[in-house]
Amino acid sequence: MALELQILGSNSAAFAHNRHHTSQLLRVQDKYFMIDCGEGTQLQVKRYKIKLSRINHILISHLHGDHYYGLMGLVSTLHLYGRTADLHIYGPPGLADIITLQLKYSATRLSYDIRFHEWVPETISVIYEDDKLTITTIPLNHRIHCSGYLFKEKPKKRGINKLVVDKKLTPNQANALRNGEDIFNEDGTLLYKNSLATLPPKKPYSYAYCSDTKLIPHLVDVIRDVDLIYHEATFMDDMKDRAENTYHTTARQAAQLAAEANVGQLLLGHFSTRYRDLNPLLSEARSVFRESYLAEEGKRFVVNH
Repeated sequence: MALELQILGSNSAAFAHNRHHTSQLLRVQDKYFMIDCGEGTQLQVKRYKIKLSRINHILISHLHGDHYYGLMGLVSTLHLYGRTADLHIYGPPGLADIITLQLKYSATRLSYDIRFHEWVPETISVIYEDDKLTITTIPLNHRIHCSGYLFKEKPKKRGINKLVVDKKLTPNQANALRNGEDIFNEDGTLLYKNSLATLPPKKPYSYAYCSDTKLIPHLVDVIRDVDLIYHEATFMDDMKDRAENTYHTTARQAAQLAAEANVGQLLLGHFSTRYRDLNPLLSEARSVFRESYLAEEGKRFVVNH
């Protein structure tokens, strides 16, 4: 299984230089998660030939317009397309009221149900869990309540060493081996010792999405060793006072955080409209953390151990 991220929008505040408002699509196994939904996200979905029917979960980081103004339009389009499956929307207090109010005054009765999941501001909590994955909130420091999201695959089972296991196993025996147990014959004698018959489990995948925020030094402990992290980098470091005053981060600060947390790759995004050319931001980040990349429209990033 691979974790695949596609960037739909990378700009802050306003559309500029052919960069759209913030939005991403994360695929984990057969599940698709949209993260933020700025204005124009629908156009990007169509541009990159993404099937809307695959998206059952939308996560909103905060209620600044460049991160959710596209949500109501997307909700409406799904209705017009005849969607019947539930849509799960995760976000801050107030988001459900905003969507519900617009549906009320447009006299719209959706063809499907919206399941709102409201997270608690300034609290780390699990908001989604299945048999393979958890999503945990990451409290951020912005002008209004804002949360990032940490996607973590659950620990994998051990693999069977086919160079050692030369007999056909029953499903129960195979599961027992993967769960770390020894396997015995019917007469009680040892058939396979687990430490010899299995391989260590592969490292679980992880992705951290850190939306609008001031630099948070203690975030290192939350994101340590993740495979992939997106962190806003609105400004270059010569404007760090501006970043501080507007509750944003510089490319250098994001890179320093990534380096200290020992992450695999850093994706920079939420670029100020003042920057037509993004290469200076990338160079600044790479001077601190080599595995830095621009989260530009259409780019895909894959984690595959």
